[in-house]
Amino acid sequence: MASSSVPIGGDKFPPQHQSTQPGKEYIMVPLPQAINPEYKPTNKLYGKVALVTGGDSGIGRAVCYLFALEGATMAFTYVKDQEDKDKDDTLQMLRQAKTPDAKEALAIDVDIRFEENCKRVVDVVVENFGKIDILVNNAAEQYFYTSIEEISETDLERTFRTNIFSYFFMCRHAIKHMKEGSSIINTTSVLGFTGSPWLLSYSATKGAIVAFTKGLANQLLKRGIRVNGVAPGPVWTPLQVASLPVDWVTSLGSEAPMDRAAQPWEIAPSYLFLASDQSSSYFTGQFLHPNGI
Repeated sequence: MASSSVPIGGDKFPPQHQSTQPGKEYIMVPLPQAINPEYKPTNKLYGKVALVTGGDSGIGRAVCYLFALEGATMAFTYVKDQEDKDKDDTLQMLRQAKTPDAKEALAIDVDIRFEENCKRVVDVVVENFGKIDILVNNAAEQYFYTSIEEISETDLERTFRTNIFSYFFMCRHAIKHMKEGSSIINTTSVLGFTGSPWLLSYSATKGAIVAFTKGLANQLLKRGIRVNGVAPGPVWTPLQVASLPVDWVTSLGSEAPMDRAAQPWEIAPSYLFLASDQSSSYFTGQFLHPNGI
């Protein structure tokens, strides 16, 4: 995420840039923090099966870890050959967090831009765990442009396929296996509400996620499936270093009133709240906004 204005304030992170997406968490300096060592689990997701797209790093990793602590059996997607190390690190974290009654976590390599691949992910999760109680659509990519004239049709389609097409596809197939009381959580961004001249295609997809979430929430009311979203502000994740100019990376969070970027573990509890029927049974079509304001 980046603001709609040029960064202000001093350096908050060392200069760094990764030339390809998805970014790699294990080479970031400092490493993003997925774990809150002070957190005390209360078994909110006992017996649940959760699927998180882009769960190998960043916010997705923190969500997977927190859900596992709370008793869920976890499955997550990643991009093979680009995120293998991050995937392995996340699996190790989930083994340590797993509760006795949960099953071993499952990592699924997939390109979620295409419907047949999303259907395969759902099929694999159901074959292994028998159901899906919680779906978190989280995987995303973003590109920095100074003008709309720089955005090619190919780049635009790729961004929309990853950031919003995959949400449609995952929901379309997951709801076949979701019962009353299940939860869908979509990751948007503060930029889905404010827009950004620098991340124009990204913020457009995030705005689309807002409308999609509200529409689907109403559509699934009678089935007892709640659909909500989380709209983070600036967060220290691989997406930032793989997409933003170095000066934006070093000052990430300067645009927030708190004058800092969040760590992923600070965002994950919003997902837990929306995932837990005992916590948010009267929430649907809503967004939580952990954005430093």
